Amino acid sequence: MFRTLQGRPPLRPLPPGAVDTHIHIIDTARFPHHPDGPPPPPDATVQDYEKVMGWLGIDRVVVTQSNTYNFDNRCLLDALDQFGGRARGVVAVDADISDAALDEMTAKGVRGARIMNLLRGAAGLDRMLDINARVHPFGMSLIVQFDGREILHHLPALEQIRGDYVIDHTGKFLDPVAPDSPEFKALLRLVDRGNCYVKLAGCYETSKFGAPGFEDLGALSRAVIAHAPDRVIWGSNWPHNMATSAETYPDDVALLDLVMDWAGSEENIQKIFVDNATRLYGF
Repeated sequence: MFRTLQGRPPLRPLPPGAVDTHIHIIDTARFPHHPDGPPPPPDATVQDYEKVMGWLGIDRVVVTQSNTYNFDNRCLLDALDQFGGRARGVVAVDADISDAALDEMTAKGVRGARIMNLLRGAAGLDRMLDINARVHPFGMSLIVQFDGREILHHLPALEQIRGDYVIDHTGKFLDPVAPDSPEFKALLRLVDRGNCYVKLAGCYETSKFGAPGFEDLGALSRAVIAHAPDRVIWGSNWPHNMATSAETYPDDVALLDLVMDWAGSEENIQKIFVDNATRLYGF
């Protein structure tokens, strides 16, 4: 096992009720990966993540469907059973899913559907509005991930989303833009419409500066926090599926310290790590 599951505590303790809004559970020993999804990373179980929760001071979690499982949500739903009331789920579904299946998922704690336009995601932007119309009556929001450099093209569709949704990974600009760029300003305009959240997660996937400071993603993160602290949430992106060895594995506690530094005030930390996610996911 190359993953780090324990270490020094965060420089600033997380507030009580802290929510990690983006993790994946991989358990191919019990749930084989889907042939339409990318190859799975090494298994990362509920028991592994519970160690991370204890290490970082995380109380609650949102389990997000991994691309490797495509539309097969069994591993995620099993994880929700294991976590109990501490967890909510974001599944991958298509618009033809039955009411009975959505009712069952909701009862287990599912509160969102994933739209993933990258890395062989199960449902892309071409299905987004149909899926939104299907799951919205069940109280599910969307999380949406795409190359943020294309956001101006996607604005007409994003502006039609009913209910709350999350723009994933700080906009996932595959070449990070500047805070005064047209693309980032478009993201802020979506936030200003009142139903869009921005998730700070996975800065190491797109930053050109890299560790330890990820200054390009830091500039975007500070800007969105300053603009709308009530509309920002945080996810660890554990178990960092793109990391394949100890040499490439991110430092979870250093990343958490960095986001808390970007947040600045205790008031913003409370909003980003507790209040906003509690409201969005119904904890």
